[in-house]
Amino acid sequence: MNRIKILTLSAFCFSAFAADHLPPLPNWSGASAQLQKEAQHPWVTPAELSGLTKTPSYDETFKFLDRLVASSPMLRMDMIGVSPQGRSIYMVKAGTDPEQIGKDGKAVLLVQAGIHSGEIDGKDAGLMLLRDIVQGEKTALLNDVNLLFIPILSVDGHERSGKYHRMNQRGPEQQGWRSTAQNLNLNRDYAKAEALEMQALLKVLNNYKPDLYLDVHVTDGEDYQYDITFGFNEPVHAASPNAASWLASVYRPEVNQALRQAGHLPGPLVFGLDPLDFSKGISGAHFTPRLSNGYGDIRHIPTVLIENHSLKPYRQRVLGTYVLLEHSLKLLAEQGKVLQLAKKADENARPASLALAYKASDTPELIRFAGVASEIRTDKITGLQYRAWTGEPRLYEELPQYWENVPAVEVEVPAAYWVMPEQHQVLAKLALHGIETTRLKSAKTIQLQQLTATQWSFAQKPYESRFMVEAQFKRDWKKIRLPAGAVRVSTDQPLGRLAVALLEPTAPDSLFHWGFMPGMFERTEYFEPYAIVPLIEQAAKQDKALKQEFDDAVKADKALAGSAEAKVQWWYQRLPYYDQHYLKYPILLEH
Repeated sequence: MNRIKILTLSAFCFSAFAADHLPPLPNWSGASAQLQKEAQHPWVTPAELSGLTKTPSYDETFKFLDRLVASSPMLRMDMIGVSPQGRSIYMVKAGTDPEQIGKDGKAVLLVQAGIHSGEIDGKDAGLMLLRDIVQGEKTALLNDVNLLFIPILSVDGHERSGKYHRMNQRGPEQQGWRSTAQNLNLNRDYAKAEALEMQALLKVLNNYKPDLYLDVHVTDGEDYQYDITFGFNEPVHAASPNAASWLASVYRPEVNQALRQAGHLPGPLVFGLDPLDFSKGISGAHFTPRLSNGYGDIRHIPTVLIENHSLKPYRQRVLGTYVLLEHSLKLLAEQGKVLQLAKKADENARPASLALAYKASDTPELIRFAGVASEIRTDKITGLQYRAWTGEPRLYEELPQYWENVPAVEVEVPAAYWVMPEQHQVLAKLALHGIETTRLKSAKTIQLQQLTATQWSFAQKPYESRFMVEAQFKRDWKKIRLPAGAVRVSTDQPLGRLAVALLEPTAPDSLFHWGFMPGMFERTEYFEPYAIVPLIEQAAKQDKALKQEFDDAVKADKALAGSAEAKVQWWYQRLPYYDQHYLKYPILLEH
């Protein structure tokens, strides 16, 4: 009992100074402040009632949305899924005719908030924007474009709310949790699609095929002057180069200008290279399909990752997000047809090879960067050396940015993959992603490439609830008898590159790499020495070429020469009793 009282008292005392631990905050005032409504306004949002310092609960959020949707025929709210704890996941459809979204030819903007529910800026900005469209003077925003808005994707994480969830973030006062009730990070789940929340989202992507997809987050890490940062896979390494070119040449400069005019300072995504020396530069990341903007890139949905700066006040971040969302609607109304043509060009491309992972270039691009001064300090209690931000502006005229644009994994794109019918999990994942497949009605024999693992390792601890697998493979051409029910996955389809990313085992987000096929590394039939020795002697006597191969192997391999067990294994692998499925990747390649 005494211990409980002490812990409670410690938490109470901690709350008195916890808000003062962050770096100094510069003053901010911007034109976007006029977007905020006063408490007396009939359609004031729950967050505005607090002066944009608090965010509403799940129930409060949808109570406001229920009222707003009921007030206008331009809005409809659909339940798109149910969370592990039983909460409904909702999406608002906004347009001149919500029932025709995805059918009327208008460009579609999908805005997603709360994939990490502690990073909830997009929800409150979206509520304000929807209010101003249907109850204000911005109805014209939807004349030529449609809006899909998911206010909270990780609904269970949203309701795991508390004051002490994100120590590096200024507001809101109560913050949701980063992961789901199953402790899954949804922005690592796009490729493997294990979470119910992600499966609901993939259905939205498949059904509506948005022309622009905005995923709203809040940063971790360094201090700098920018308040709204965003990024995407750049054209130099994008799987959708036409859409990426539009994002780089049209979207980024237009949105940056709108943000600056509203009093915000937009900037690039920032990932520092050295925790003690920011001047060494930042990375220019290539995002893989486990992440929203990497997934959007490989399935040809132009996708922007928005990272509001965690050290800026909640009010400033929400208002900046509003500006970004509003201008995205305006830009898509003007440029929707252009972007749709870029998307179609990416979908129709059939590259002979595909880079699936990249590493950083040794040569940086030098950029002008609005940073914040820092100094190295040593903590007196722990002895930890760390960088402390002073709050003083520091302009880096030439900050190195090392782009990940050197291919690290590159493969020849096969004509198709053949998935064995027993691989139910793999086939279910392909269906979730909307990848087209055909099933073999009767058995047939064809020449295929078979992959055999030669070296492999399993992770020692789980990542996103899975034990990752690394392997190297040798590739052999064989005539293989495919059973009835085998599934062909053609790469000659709009989602062909996504199929490669999921089924090529060396890809960083392949289903193999995520550990969906551990059975290929297990043997269930073995041998007894008394049974195998006569078989070895018989084989050596009858097959002189095989015996010579063995003798040559013993001469060339000291480890083999010195181990009777290794010699027996050598012969066992060449006997017809050996498990022919062992170490064989259960997906075959057709070229």
